[in-house]
This record gives sequence, structure tokens and C-alpha cells, in this order.
Amino acid sequence: MATNKRVRRTAGQLFRLCMVNGSLDEARVRQTVAGATQSKRRGVLAVLQQFQRLVRLDRDRHSARIESAVPLPDASRADLVETVARLYGPGLETSFAENSALIGGVRLQVGSDVYDGSVRAKLDAIEAGL
Repeated sequence: MATNKRVRRTAGQLFRLCMVNGSLDEARVRQTVAGATQSKRRGVLAVLQQFQRLVRLDRDRHSARIESAVPLPDASRADLVETVARLYGPGLETSFAENSALIGGVRLQVGSDVYDGSVRAKLDAIEAGL
């Protein structure tokens, strides 16, 4: 138990050292990983696994995936990007994808947050209620 706590604490400290002005600095992450892999300390693999998890969660939190049934017009894309940036802050990487299974509407995923305004989601909700 104490070892897991120590691993999480050490990985968290490394993660915070890689932050610059509130965002993760890729060069510092690479430098941290390189330094840790050259280290002969016991338990470095567990620390790196936890550090990788924290970096992945941060990357997911700063990327948005917007799915729609049909390709969206440029004006709609710009409106969605602006709205998502207003909600989650600047520096969000946005990607668009078409998913015909949605039937209509839009599905937005930012990290673990999912906003599903698709026709498929509404039909599934109706089916679950029956």
C-alpha cells in the first residue's frame, strides 16, 4: 500500500514538473522519461506507468472529438469549435468525424465527458424506457 502511494506521489511530482503555464510541455515530458529510463532506481517502471497514465489523461482532457452523421458545414464547425473552447478553455485540439450510425445530430467527447445529442441516443433512450 505504501509503495503504491509513493509511486503515485512521485509520478504526480514528475507530472507537475512538466507543466509550463498550466499546460503540459512535451519537451519536458520527453526529458523526464529519458532521465527516468536511464535511472537505475528500483520501481522506476511503476512510476513511469503512472506518469504515462497522467499524461494520457491530460491529453484526453485537451482534445475534443465531434462526430456527426453527415459532414458539417464550415460555419457549423467554427461555431462548435468556439463553443467547446469557451466551455473547456483555449488550446483544445478539435477533430471532426462522420458516423452514419448516429442518424442525425452531433456527439461530442472531451476527455471522459460525452454530450450526445444524436438521434441514435434518443432512440436508445426511448427503447430503454419501454
